[in-house]
Amino acid sequence: MKALILAAGYAVRLYPLTKEMPKSLLPVQDKPIIDYIVAKLRALEEIREIIVVTNSKFISQFQRWRNTIKDARNIRLVDDLTKCYRARRGAVGDIGFVIDKEHIKDDLLVIGGDNLFDADLKDFLSFARTKDGSVVGVYNIKDKRRANKFGVLKLDGNNRIVDFKEKPKNPESTLVAMCLYYFPKNKLGRIKEYLDNNKADRHDATGFYIDWLRQKEAVYGFVFSGRWHDIGSHQFYREAKNFKDKN
Repeated sequence: MKALILAAGYAVRLYPLTKEMPKSLLPVQDKPIIDYIVAKLRALEEIREIIVVTNSKFISQFQRWRNTIKDARNIRLVDDLTKCYRARRGAVGDIGFVIDKEHIKDDLLVIGGDNLFDADLKDFLSFARTKDGSVVGVYNIKDKRRANKFGVLKLDGNNRIVDFKEKPKNPESTLVAMCLYYFPKNKLGRIKEYLDNNKADRHDATGFYIDWLRQKEAVYGFVFSGRWHDIGSHQFYREAKNFKDKN
């Protein structure tokens, strides 16, 4: 299994903090956000390689970050060849780009480079292994007023996603999608199919892909407990400043 950290965005909502620094390298406590993610992934025996996809603007900063990692042999950087926000590929576009460029044929664990959570990933992977399909990390935000900032979903009794709406104005649920996905190797071709058949404005938010996919085949959700922060705005970054990983 390989892991892919999505870190090629330009995070314009966090300007000026991210004008010259990638969001994944913003500090929380005494280390960059991405360090917490790498620690989660390295705790999984199944992960053979961690790929970080970034862009041409920020790749040099990620190279310097990689040099700070003890034994970084299984961490690789991929440049998505974009240089500005207007040229961005989008999250789904970056997943497809890496799969194609790196000829990935393994099960793939994808995680957003701005996700902070204190649960480990072992139960998520164990759950995913029992399903014949893709799996989404889910969090109960318990507040419909805040849910509209995320992809909102509903699960049936078997944890299959039966409804998904990307940033709805009036959410009907408080279950939201984390930027955390398990894609089995026999489902990776669906990403190219989606990219080939959907306009570029649907390549950015992964929720559009998940909604498209769940209408074609079974997609499941695993509900996490504990704390979770998706650092997409100044408010959410401030809230994450006191984050401490319990694992």
